Amino acid sequence: MIRKFRIFLEMIKVEHTVFALPFAFIGALLGAVVMENRLPQWSEIGWVLLAMVGARSAAMGLNRVIDRVIDKKNPRTEKRAIPAGLLKTSEVILFIAISFIVLFFAAAKLNPLCIKLMPIAVLMLVFYSYTKRFTWLCHLVLGLTIGLAPLGAWVAVTGEFAWPAWILFGTVTFWLAGFDIIYACQDFDFDRKEGVHSIPARFGLSGALWLARLFHLITAAGFLTLFWMTNLSWGYLLGVVIALGILFYEHLIVKPADLSRVQTAFFTMNGALSITLFGFTLIDLMVLHQW
Repeated sequence: MIRKFRIFLEMIKVEHTVFALPFAFIGALLGAVVMENRLPQWSEIGWVLLAMVGARSAAMGLNRVIDRVIDKKNPRTEKRAIPAGLLKTSEVILFIAISFIVLFFAAAKLNPLCIKLMPIAVLMLVFYSYTKRFTWLCHLVLGLTIGLAPLGAWVAVTGEFAWPAWILFGTVTFWLAGFDIIYACQDFDFDRKEGVHSIPARFGLSGALWLARLFHLITAAGFLTLFWMTNLSWGYLLGVVIALGILFYEHLIVKPADLSRVQTAFFTMNGALSITLFGFTLIDLMVLHQW
């Protein structure tokens, strides 16, 4: 059982939670402060965390089931749990069902609007894994899906939308899409050979990296727009400066002729960015904010 549990954790890449979860917490924090001049309750944070666990586990499980044939052909992914025979497809489907139950239960504890909007979230979670079969815009669809994390957390604690919530949603969308393009560069040859759609396969490595830079320029603009639109102060702005430095370094170490540091750019740099920005936002709102 312990071995099987570890295989499931590896399948869903639990360590990659550092990408979306900090931004979900930022959404909850900003929503409560901007809309109601308060901090989120611990119960709200707990249910947001549980909803994120359910949503992300379901999304990764769906991706592994839907992509199992492609993964078996790709040398980079052939050792994943399903193509390697470590997990049965039926076991992963059961895991997905349980994950969705967790997501629905947590959403029901947060806000009635969360339940009403749940079909959109589920549709995006399912739809993303199919997009690489017909459009190179798959990276943006993934970004839109992950961008629902901070937007959903905002709605969870406020019960309404606001312009800063949409700015945060768009910012996370382009941030995620940008570094997913960098990650997809690893599969450039495979994608072209097998007809898998991606921005690197469509525009080449050089063109893909330029588009990733453009997406991250939009991300930078989004971070700064949030500063001007909310109660955030110099603490958050300092975090943004560090985050933008991380993005700059990420693009500095990945070149069309040298993809050896893609994993560092993908995981280490972006994990550091999300945690850094959350940490400085938390300090700004809890220590520097004038209540």
